[in-house]
Amino acid sequence: MPSLEQACGRRGSRTLSTPRLRRDTPERAGLDPDGMARLVREVHELTTGPRPWAPGAVVLAGRGPVVAVHEAAGHAVRYAAYDPDTDTGIELPADRQVPMTVDTPFDLASVTKLFTSVAAVQQIERGTLGIDALVGAYLPEFTGAAEAGVTVRQLLTHTSGLRPELPLYDCADDTERLALLRAEAPSSPPGTYRYSDLNMLLLQHLLERLTDRPLDVLIHDGITRPLGMTATSFGPRPDAAATEDQRKPWAKADRGMLRGEVHDENAWALGGVAGHAGLFSTAWDLAVFCRTLLAGGSYGPARILGPDFVELLLTPPGLGFAVDQPWFMGELAGRGAAGHCGFTGTSVVLDPVTDTYLVLLANAVHPRRRGADSGPRARAGTVVAGAVRGVGGPG
Repeated sequence: MPSLEQACGRRGSRTLSTPRLRRDTPERAGLDPDGMARLVREVHELTTGPRPWAPGAVVLAGRGPVVAVHEAAGHAVRYAAYDPDTDTGIELPADRQVPMTVDTPFDLASVTKLFTSVAAVQQIERGTLGIDALVGAYLPEFTGAAEAGVTVRQLLTHTSGLRPELPLYDCADDTERLALLRAEAPSSPPGTYRYSDLNMLLLQHLLERLTDRPLDVLIHDGITRPLGMTATSFGPRPDAAATEDQRKPWAKADRGMLRGEVHDENAWALGGVAGHAGLFSTAWDLAVFCRTLLAGGSYGPARILGPDFVELLLTPPGLGFAVDQPWFMGELAGRGAAGHCGFTGTSVVLDPVTDTYLVLLANAVHPRRRGADSGPRARAGTVVAGAVRGVGGPG
């Protein structure tokens, strides 16, 4: 493996082209066809019945450059509203319901964090950002984090001690929201793991200060455009799968039925572009993202990171990426699998050991959010893990 210096030096040089994704049989991917058929069947079952796990879903599974499964189930839009008196969704007439397709974009929710993390590691590779540098060195006016000595690494590993979120959606304007973020100090000692959206919001401000470019431009120019991920962007996305009939008291804002507008209330209050949420994407685009990382940061002729920096990103505990979490990865976890899931019903898992990836996107909060249930995501991961033939990548 090349040194960090060699990896940095190759950013502007010509690199070998890596194979692009192609659709083919499970056998050509080195995956058991019966396992892949089971995966498709179980995802369809998740979207049926009067109270499905989600009205609709798209599942994609592959290995190496071969996508073995790319299937849509259920509906992108099924409900007009939610009826709290009967605790049921009010279904649209059949002719107004929108079937799910494999090209339907989804509100990724916290899967957005993976892209913010890659954007940060790109700056680390360039040498413009120090991974163990103090946040206060870049954002001295963020006094809460600065005075506590929070570091960039702690933001990326959710060990800053910052609480999970702030009620930015209740603020009168952007000035008040920014003042809250700047003053927020860790509620636990830095170094303590505590998953927090605030980590990625501070990282967003840091990256925007460092590069003098907004986060959506950084992600577009540094990740999605070179990889040809044309279906991935911040909203609005009117063609996206619907999410929630967002109303108090179960939600934090009264916004009605959402489709194409970010579901997360804080990301919405921040204009739809936030470090922790706001991206929309399709299963195929996310498979390209997974394949790029599994190939050491390259896809086709493009390179977004050097291999050593991909390794830095995915090495436990992971920088932005969760590593070996069976509660949503199932039996794919255990050998260095990395990924993330999102509140809306989305998840991405990639396994470097078997060169395997699984994308499961669902509108599980349509028409209303429920208690967290990642069992279906974990079961999908277990099915894919059981379908892997051999340990190495496909020939």
